Amino acid sequence: MISVNDFRTGLTVEVDGGIWRVMDFQHVKPGKGAAFVRSKLRNLRTGAVQEKTFRAGEKVGKAQIDNRKMQYLYASGDQHVFMDKQSYEQLELPASAIEYELKFLKENMEVAIMMYQGETLGVELPNTVELKVTETEPGIKGDTASGGTKPATVETGLTVNVPFFVNEGDVLIINTTDSSYVSRA
Repeated sequence: MISVNDFRTGLTVEVDGGIWRVMDFQHVKPGKGAAFVRSKLRNLRTGAVQEKTFRAGEKVGKAQIDNRKMQYLYASGDQHVFMDKQSYEQLELPASAIEYELKFLKENMEVAIMMYQGETLGVELPNTVELKVTETEPGIKGDTASGGTKPATVETGLTVNVPFFVNEGDVLIINTTDSSYVSRA
């Protein structure tokens, strides 16, 4: 058991029979009444995000998540195949379980597969990934003074807003938490 006062971003907890990851939290001490913790939790089984308020000092179960390093191999219809690099064991996940993560996955990429008591919960991506631009409008000389952006499509099909100086064929570093452009690689 863990106290909600010890919440931190990325912590996994068991609440109401579900496995949840703490995305955001805030300790609140109102002038009148008891203190409480306001949190934003993401269900690791369904992907649903829920805001939940706990009384200060309330106890919740800590979920022990095992992360197995695996390599993304290929897509076979609706299934996506991952391989453990030590044991060469293969694992198939349906596209519906990793919908968001598919925007960043390319073949041979290393990811962490989240496991809870033998159950596969999903894929944990690195903080940033490098993806090649496949389609974007050409930049016009002099446009950079305004500091604007233009849409660019990368090799996985994801569309990202990028600065005007980015061209087709450039490799970009993309933040996986909010799908934003970080820099050129």
